[in-house]
Amino acid sequence: MQTLTVMPVAESMPVRDGETILAAMVRSGFLYRFGCKRGGCGVCKVHIVAGEVRYERLVAPTVLSDAELAAGVCLSCRAVPLTDVVIELQEGDRLILASPLLRDAAKRAAARGKGTQR
Repeated sequence: MQTLTVMPVAESMPVRDGETILAAMVRSGFLYRFGCKRGGCGVCKVHIVAGEVRYERLVAPTVLSDAELAAGVCLSCRAVPLTDVVIELQEGDRLILASPLLRDAAKRAAARGKGTQR
């Protein structure tokens, strides 16, 4: 299990194996601006500050260019973390805690998975 950290708020959440950045955020009770959730619109682009991701499905170069990839931009709806990842949302976007209950449940499940107790 990896950890996703969203800057500049430094909010961290667990990412399950094979789970996208967007799916981990929603499962953990957070929302931010996104669109189609299929990699076709590019609304959910984020900047990777640290860490590595992979794409299990092809992303069209019209949505995410080679230059953007080289600059550390990714589609959160398609990017699956390979390591712990730190991201920044696009300018003007903000992280919204939509469900404190989901956030707390995700953190408890991650703690159990790491063999720690709360």
